[in-house]
Formats: sequence, structure tokens, C-alpha cells
Amino acid sequence: MQRRLAESGFAFVHASAMRAALEAAGPLTDWPAFAASWDDLEVDRYLAERERYRRRRFAVYAIDPDGAIQRQPHQPHYQHENYNRLFGGVERWFAPIDSAIGESQTMRTVLAFCDRLFRALAPSVAAWHVEAHQFRIEARAEAPGQPTPEGVHRDGVDFVLVLLVNRDNIVSGTTTVYDLAGRPLGEFTLTAPLDAALVDDNRVAHGVTPVAPCDPARPGHRDVLVVTFRKSHLS
Repeated sequence: MQRRLAESGFAFVHASAMRAALEAAGPLTDWPAFAASWDDLEVDRYLAERERYRRRRFAVYAIDPDGAIQRQPHQPHYQHENYNRLFGGVERWFAPIDSAIGESQTMRTVLAFCDRLFRALAPSVAAWHVEAHQFRIEARAEAPGQPTPEGVHRDGVDFVLVLLVNRDNIVSGTTTVYDLAGRPLGEFTLTAPLDAALVDDNRVAHGVTPVAPCDPARPGHRDVLVVTFRKSHLS
């Protein structure tokens, strides 16, 4: 995993390998409750009313040089215009991740795993600014869901983990990774819970195709946890 990320700038990890890697960093025993929390996300009201297919919650953490994880006071999510053509330069306030989920064993295991992996790739970084996003992309027959409404993009951070939590009654949602000149490097689809994508955001961009329901008579959804790591000013 570390080698693939170092060589290519991205890695797709199947669920079985991802579970093993996560459990080497901590327990996942509360995964059912963690995954169920995606049923309690709030609508992203920054999207146009007719395009409100995205639900989300948000939290910020700091990880110090010793790997200690501390949740930070709730704050807005901000991206520079260079990285988000739709909402760059706007402080967006999203509902906080529920405290029980934000401090859960699974969340702390995910953060500890990322800290271990990304620190090995960037040993000069002492402390991390970490943002965690719970996303549900909803798909209906009349309105496919856009996992990345900003299109092919970088996030303006150092590293990104996209972890699939669940997908129900949807097709597509294919991730394509591009080099900085816009040439495609590879594509894959997260289909099983714990399938994951790891991205070196300084080296590659990525985008995800819209999702549509398999059975048009009922809605579908794609649930992911996105975690971004950026060198802290304390480093």
C-alpha cells in the first residue's frame, strides 16, 4: 500500500486488505454503529435546491508528533478557489459529526492508520491538520447523484483517504485518477464496504462519475468517509 502510493500517487485497496491494515492500527468492533450513522446526515444546503442529492457531516482533528489524536472545536470547511471551482473561497458550515461517532473506536482506528501511513511517506511532517467528512450521495431515477460536483479536482491537502461505508441500489460511481497534466492514470469502483482509495493530493487529481439507481423504482445511495491530511502549521 505504501509502495503503491509512493510510486503512483494513488492506490486502490480491496476491502479484505484494507480491513487487515486498519485492524493493525486499532479495533473496528463498533463498525455497525459507525456505518449506521450515515442514516443521520444532514442535507448539504450549499448545493442548489434542485441539486440537493448530498448529505454530510464534518469534523476536524489534530494529530501531534506522538500520534495523539484530538478533536478540535467545530469550524467551517474552507477550500481555496484553486481547488474548488464551485465553493472555493467560501467558509462552509456543515453539521458536526456526532460526538459518539467522532470519538468511536472505528474513527480513531481510521485516523491512526492514516497517520501511520502518511507519516511514513512524509517523515518531515510533525503534526497534521485532519478533516473528516461523512458523505451520502443519493441517486434517484430523475436525478443521478454527483459524488464530485466540482468535477476532476485536487483537495488542496497532502493526502486523502476515501473509504466506502456502504452502497445500496446504485450503479457507477467510478473513480478516475489523473496526473497533473490531465492524463488518466487509472480507474476503479468502490463496491464493497471498506474498499478504499488513497491519494497523494500533491501529485494527482481525481473525479467520480455520477451514481444512478439500479432499480429506478426506489432510491439508492453511496456512503463514504473522506479523510484529508494536511501538514499542520505546527510542523
